[in-house]
Amino acid sequence: MLDLAKPEIPPSPQITTDDISIGALLAACDAAPALPLVFAYGGHSIRPGYHVTEVKAGAFSALDCGGNPEAWAEIFVQLWDIVEGDRTHMTAGKFAAIIRKVSDHVALDANARLTFEVSDGVAPMQLHCADTLRLEGDNLTVALAPRPASCKPRDRWLEAQNKTSACCAPVSSKNACCP
Repeated sequence: MLDLAKPEIPPSPQITTDDISIGALLAACDAAPALPLVFAYGGHSIRPGYHVTEVKAGAFSALDCGGNPEAWAEIFVQLWDIVEGDRTHMTAGKFAAIIRKVSDHVALDANARLTFEVSDGVAPMQLHCADTLRLEGDNLTVALAPRPASCKPRDRWLEAQNKTSACCAPVSSKNACCP
């Protein structure tokens, strides 16, 4: 069972994007279980007959391009974007039930990086992150964005620069913000 309070894989401290986690997605599904769950990517919505064909979790260890060790947990949800008969989009509750069934057999970290692998069965799989989550009409819509490559040392440097400039912007002499 998915344990949101005590993940079995250590949480990923190095996620540098505002990706939606599986825990946040499940919470939204739990809040609106009867609504159709629609994934939008590449300028269109996933077709009503889509399947969740695989859910997998991994703990990764790597060395980045700057020689720094990296470690993170990631969950992959594979979506097969097909039309099948007169099926409608699966409900948010059904999606949550699928993920929870997986969590009975596979340790899922609620805060892990979440990646969607999407294909229509003909075109190669494309990797996406969950970018935004919103109620759209009578649907719970998850907007997927292509997952770009990044340079972690550069990302950390940019994040540090942003914190420094936000923290150490000119302030009055009565109000020093940085230690």
